[in-house]
Order: sequence, then structure tokens, then C-alpha cells
Amino acid sequence: MDRKFLSAAIILVLLIMGCGTQMVPTLADQSADILDKKWQLIELNGNPVAEEINGKTPGLELLGKDKRYIAVTGCNGVGGEFELAGNNGIRFSAGVSTMMACEDMSVEYGLRDVFGKADNFTISEGVLSLNKAKMAPLARFKLMEK
Repeated sequence: MDRKFLSAAIILVLLIMGCGTQMVPTLADQSADILDKKWQLIELNGNPVAEEINGKTPGLELLGKDKRYIAVTGCNGVGGEFELAGNNGIRFSAGVSTMMACEDMSVEYGLRDVFGKADNFTISEGVLSLNKAKMAPLARFKLMEK
């Protein structure tokens, strides 16, 4: 009799624990929304960014296959590697860049600074934000039409 009671109690506990289990999105589920898409820079350190700077549209592309990023700063192109982690974590390596001098380099310097500081990302209503923990978004991007 005690064995039946113990077995029933164990089954009951397992059933209760199983009901409380939530499906947590995997890293692949989280990153699928940002990878292999072109994102247009719309805000940098809380300030709006023009659609074109020096005749170029500033933006970002995160290439999932190679774990590389490509950014257009409005002057030079910047590229390097990135790494995704759980809880929407992201880290960028110092990238290589073309070395042109342009009339307006403010977005370029600001975006390079973002790549050095960002440690997480969020997506809300089609807007990708690169963030540093406990700070306002460093940069915001909207999905570009293909």
C-alpha cells in the first residue's frame, strides 16, 4: 500500500511540475528576427539620423552564416564579427573600415562607439535597438525594404 501511495505522489508531483514548465525561446528563435536583414539607422544616442548622409543610407546587416556584420556609416563601410548570447545578448568585435574622409563624420564616430558598447538587443514593432544594460538604446534601426 505504501508503494502505491509513494508512486502516485511522485507521478502527481511530476505532473504538477510539468504543467508549470514554460517553453523558453532558443537563441535561434531570438536571433532569427535580426539576422540576414538590412536595417536602416534611424536614431543614434537618442537623436534622429537623416535618411541619407553624404549620399549614403546608414545601416547595418548581420550575416548569420558567417557571424559578420556590415555597416554603412554615411561615409565609410565598417565590418567585423559579432556574437549572440542568451537573453538577446550581442557583442561586436572591433571592425575594419574604409578610410575616406567625409564632410559629416558624426554618425560614423557614433556608430563605431555603439559597436564597442552594445551588449544586448531588442526588437519592438519592427525596430531593432542596440542597447547597453540599464541605459537608453544606443542606436535604433528600422527594417529596410528589399
